[in-house]
Amino acid sequence: MPKQKTPSPQRGEGRGEGPPQALPLETAPASPRANEKPIVVAAIIGAHGVAGEVRLKVFADDLKTYKRFNDGALTLKSLRHGSNGEIARFAEIADRNTAEAMRGTQITVPRADLPPLEEGEYYHADLLGLATVSTEGEALGHIVAIDNYGAGDVIEIERPDGKRFMIPMNPDAVPEWNAERLVVDAAFVV
Repeated sequence: MPKQKTPSPQRGEGRGEGPPQALPLETAPASPRANEKPIVVAAIIGAHGVAGEVRLKVFADDLKTYKRFNDGALTLKSLRHGSNGEIARFAEIADRNTAEAMRGTQITVPRADLPPLEEGEYYHADLLGLATVSTEGEALGHIVAIDNYGAGDVIEIERPDGKRFMIPMNPDAVPEWNAERLVVDAAFVV
């Protein structure tokens, strides 16, 4: 799974336009606790039908590779594509009322169950909340969102005063990053 395959992946690449480029520093988890925190791979967006199926917004390339979710609380029985998201049947959801009550529930897997990262790749969960600093040493704030509009990941940074700005996640804008911080080229700072 070396490249992004979905519009809202949990996993990204350090790349801009053109062929993939590795970012200079190691792509370790954002913090030691990041290895322990479950990773969100989908969210329940509503009920489907009357038999307990749910509609999912999926953030992973292939949800079928996992069978147990939310620390074993949910067991995937089936998954298929629907017109408004993926349609899943979990063993523990038996009827429409239960499915409706699950709306908004995040579907998680342990980080250890995720595929290993290749050089230059990262999981979005590792970047969210990461401190940011400019190449000139200015503390910029922290990463609050990562979006992908088709040309690669775009990082949203919130300054201490609450104002936000966005930068592309590529080697020109982000010359280095590691588990402690992400460095933004001063030319991209707004």
